[in-house]
Amino acid sequence: MNIVIAPDKFKGSLSAQQVGQALARGVRKACPDSGVTVIPMADGGEGTMECLVDAAQGRVMRVPVQDPLGRAIEAGFGLLDNGAGITCVIEMAKASGLYLLKRHERNPLLTTTYGVGQLMKAALDTGCRRFIMALGGSATNDGGAGMLQALGAQLLDADGQQIGYGGGSLSDLASIGLESMDPRLAECQFTVACDVDNPFVGSNGASAVFGPQKGATPEMARQLDCNLRHFADLIHEATGIAIHDVPGAGAAGGLSGGIMAFLRGELASGVSIVAGVTKLEEAIQGADLVITGEGQVDRQTAQGKAPCGVARIAKAYGIPVIVVAGSIGEGIDALYEQGVSAVVSIVNRPMSLEEAVEQSEPLLEQAGEQVMRIFSCCR
Repeated sequence: MNIVIAPDKFKGSLSAQQVGQALARGVRKACPDSGVTVIPMADGGEGTMECLVDAAQGRVMRVPVQDPLGRAIEAGFGLLDNGAGITCVIEMAKASGLYLLKRHERNPLLTTTYGVGQLMKAALDTGCRRFIMALGGSATNDGGAGMLQALGAQLLDADGQQIGYGGGSLSDLASIGLESMDPRLAECQFTVACDVDNPFVGSNGASAVFGPQKGATPEMARQLDCNLRHFADLIHEATGIAIHDVPGAGAAGGLSGGIMAFLRGELASGVSIVAGVTKLEEAIQGADLVITGEGQVDRQTAQGKAPCGVARIAKAYGIPVIVVAGSIGEGIDALYEQGVSAVVSIVNRPMSLEEAVEQSEPLLEQAGEQVMRIFSCCR
């Protein structure tokens, strides 16, 4: 039998590669003669750069940037050579991610995407003109304002001074000047890997939906939404592009909308991008079973997360899919319509979250073995 294992990471525990290898060990215990192909996956969130670099045998360059609060750190971007030139993969969380902050430091009124713009400038210096922007894991809610400032845009207040960093400073914005932006950007193509359809503003927008997990109180979220709406109005004046209600423009605290408006970025499914580079569909065509998974499987998984994307590809070829999860939440029934045959938890006894994270590798190995034994019996 040929088994394809294509999981996402188990956040806070194991990378997608580690998850895949643990499952593969279990599969081989049950069926030593099976062919096993491990293809790490991602959906545009954290881990996307590593997946793409590994699949394309690319490389990572590290440069100094500012973190979400303006502190000096080092962050990396990926370089992929597909034979038609170099593509840069920027995972925004590397410079402006929530994981870079302690819980008490989370404040989207202050956090900035300036470091993302610094990564982009460094990639431009290497000669890159094609970009894949992976937007998951953001600590910011500034609509990409910090990124634009790093790229040379003039975001000026009523006195003609550059506004400060963070979503809170957008209330001071009076005009947007694009004349001093890096001219090399006009030669570039930007693909935004995005797995959400939230608009820039409104009750389902960036601030209302994602602001709280970045540290926003209800009052702060309302202020941030008002500031983003003001920003969107000025963006419309400056570019002629209205991003207020565009699906997906609210990703990464509105960074997606900023890239769409100022850099002509085009949205694409993060899973589809990763699947294309990893040649997932080609591997699945010859499989008897596909095993995928992620740390938390619930109703959001069916809304474009990696396991759902994997299942949709397998469904087209009539190949069964088993999802392995660290924990299972509500709403998984929607996955069965996407091609998933079953969802299996790795937790095999009462245990704390800390214990499950610590034991995730052996638990995954055991789950892989049990999935394979059950599948073998049913053939």
